[in-house]
Amino acid sequence: MLREIPFRPAPGLGMLFLFLAADAAAIPLIVQGAGGGWPPAAAGVGAVLLVASVFGFAGLFTVAPNNAKVLTLFGRYKGTVREEGLWFANPFLAKQAVSLRVRNFETNKLKVNDARANPLEIGAIVVWKVIDTAEAMFEVNDYVQYVAVQSESALRALAQQYPYDAHGSDEVALSTHTAEVSQGLRDALHERLAAAGVDVIEARISHLAYSAEIAAAMLQRQQAGAIVAARQTIVEGAVGMVEMALDALKARDIVELDPERKAAMVSNLLVVLCSDRAAQPVVNTGTIHH
Repeated sequence: MLREIPFRPAPGLGMLFLFLAADAAAIPLIVQGAGGGWPPAAAGVGAVLLVASVFGFAGLFTVAPNNAKVLTLFGRYKGTVREEGLWFANPFLAKQAVSLRVRNFETNKLKVNDARANPLEIGAIVVWKVIDTAEAMFEVNDYVQYVAVQSESALRALAQQYPYDAHGSDEVALSTHTAEVSQGLRDALHERLAAAGVDVIEARISHLAYSAEIAAAMLQRQQAGAIVAARQTIVEGAVGMVEMALDALKARDIVELDPERKAAMVSNLLVVLCSDRAAQPVVNTGTIHH
């Protein structure tokens, strides 16, 4: 496996002035040597200087900020230049640019099954950058495409590990545990993309929904669950209020209720407190026993 090797090029500005000076000297030599003013050999020397300077210009290259140049000589990796500026290296070296900037990639909306085999639509955003130029260029065919394919593959695998909704307080779900799911996706991508010299800075879910064919049914199930939870809270509160009312009546000695009357009172209070509509009271104008 190739690892990045720093390459030390020569400063390009000095070489540029040298080549310009060679050009400036070559032109009079060629003109005077060909015109007969100087010996004919001067024209040959000027031609050699001109060809050498033109060939030397091919060795000049620039490195922009947050970029690098990967240098190869006849197919053999020689090193990477990361420092920005104008540089000179062997003109026979091939120089390939690699961006070291942070990049964003958004996956397509994938249709997958969650841990309970419910079909979902899911998408993610991956923030990444190249940290090893040699691995990025030579370990995979196209590191940008490699990031895209591996991101979607990791997202599919992650979605199948968790349910969409949590049925228990300790269960990790895609819709409720965003931080845990995002961290799991980042770890999976970091492991998959390490071989390509890529570091995953952040990965998070950008789209999550039930598939269209079951969205209506799942919405009804969520609404039913919400209604059950609300009713449970109402009943617990109503029971507490009834208990408080009975204790207050007994403590203040307002009225003495036998078990049958107490049961009737409890029933009436629960109906009033738990009903989703306003209760219509019936006033008893007789005695307490009629």
